[in-house]
Amino acid sequence: MAEDIKLVDAVCEVLDARIPRSSANPDMDELTAAKPRIAVLNRADLADAGATKRWAAEFRRRGFGVMETDCRTGRGMEKLSETAGALLAERRAARAARGLTGGAVRLMVAGIPNVGKSSFINRAAGRRAAKTSDRPGVTRGRQWISCGGGIELLDTPGVLWPRLEDGETGENLAITGAIGSAAFDAELLGSRLLLRLWETCPGLIAGRYRLKDGDEPDMAEPLEIIARRRGYLISGGEPDTYRAAEALLDDFRAGKLGRVTLEKPPGE
Repeated sequence: MAEDIKLVDAVCEVLDARIPRSSANPDMDELTAAKPRIAVLNRADLADAGATKRWAAEFRRRGFGVMETDCRTGRGMEKLSETAGALLAERRAARAARGLTGGAVRLMVAGIPNVGKSSFINRAAGRRAAKTSDRPGVTRGRQWISCGGGIELLDTPGVLWPRLEDGETGENLAITGAIGSAAFDAELLGSRLLLRLWETCPGLIAGRYRLKDGDEPDMAEPLEIIARRRGYLISGGEPDTYRAAEALLDDFRAGKLGRVTLEKPPGE
């Protein structure tokens, strides 16, 4: 990215709207060398709509262009040309004043693994131009993709920064699927997610797993209540908490719990 940044006019960083802070690469300010940036709040259909609007306002306050997208359906993608044009208007006017006109708008597309970056590119291009997968690490090399409206996109591999200093960041990345399942304990992660959701939106948990009045997760074994309500039992009638954890994580990632944002904008 540091080598290629001189080839582009601006950078689109694809973020997960449920975790805009955790899914933002902390090295991006240095890597982009002060290039204009667009924050693409992807999976906005899975995030709380009010929280997404507040995150969008925060990014605009920082001088970013902002898009709210669902790259699976293409919602919000029609704003790409408009957003890039507004972000680069002054620079292109300055170039025109020097007699430098024409040429495509070149955008670098960056993002962590499994955040929807390749789907963003395919929607922008109107074809399957980049490989997609529900697992991290599919895009590996540099790819230029031509789009309509005089826009060219530079795809980059999805990478995580070398060290996750913040435990909550790592937890959020694992919950949303940016970190492969071999890197974490599913039961521990599921327990943490359940306790967090029970604190912030218990109605979603109760509705999805048909919890009754008086039901609530036990702090020591929070997944037992889901296992028992779902009938996930092992020999001896003991609750299968591993299966409950897998079900909870799958439900969250697929939006079956409802629209949830795990992070609030700064200052809230």
